[in-house]
Amino acid sequence: MTKIISIHSYRGGTGKSNITANLVTSIALQGKQVVVIDCDIQSPGIHNIFDLNESDIDKTLNDYFWGRATIYETIYDVSQETGIKNEGKILLIPASVNADEIARILSEGYNVNLIHQGIQELIKNLNLDYVFIDTHPGLSKEVFLSIAISHIFLVVLRPDRQDFQGTAIIIDLAKQLMIPKMMLLVNKVVNSINFNDLKIQIENTYGIPIVGMFPVSEEMFLLGSNGIFCQEYAYHNWTKNLRIVAEEILKA
Repeated sequence: MTKIISIHSYRGGTGKSNITANLVTSIALQGKQVVVIDCDIQSPGIHNIFDLNESDIDKTLNDYFWGRATIYETIYDVSQETGIKNEGKILLIPASVNADEIARILSEGYNVNLIHQGIQELIKNLNLDYVFIDTHPGLSKEVFLSIAISHIFLVVLRPDRQDFQGTAIIIDLAKQLMIPKMMLLVNKVVNSINFNDLKIQIENTYGIPIVGMFPVSEEMFLLGSNGIFCQEYAYHNWTKNLRIVAEEILKA
């Protein structure tokens, strides 16, 4: 059965898209067929991490929303760009970075049912193991309707008071949706913090397991979303933590 995984955060700047791209790559390296959809359509950008140039993008998720393309016409195979050499595959559905397209979304919104229909069509006709949805941060009807179809819901937060408060709201709402499995990822943790104490504090607060804690990484900042970190720094502690999260997803 194809698993649908949504990755979300209360605020921007948590590193959600970077974590998504790296998780997708790590899982595809295990021979899995993965689709990743950029539903952060108000501030898209995950295509940059996959080294997909805007000049090479013809149709996007926006074109699918407005009936200008089928869901299949919005798919780009980025397996080669991410170094996938086995039977695994990464298919990316990017969102438009065109200012007029973003303004239209902000003005009119979009029909979330089209996301559901598109995903089901892909699952029916492609041999997929996972569908990853990179959501827009914050709280909105569109976001939660997308999350509602997920088998696994990953919430990314930082050790920050605003993130803690916002994440509490997100988890309360997600529990009402009865998503089968929820997990927390804590990113950008400074090394002077006791990781174990922080993990216990957060898990006790939310009653949700933390599957990954990622330290602040100078190398991540230097890479600047210009590539897949787990491929560029295969032996880095950040990458080791990422593989643990990928294993939890593969077991779920």
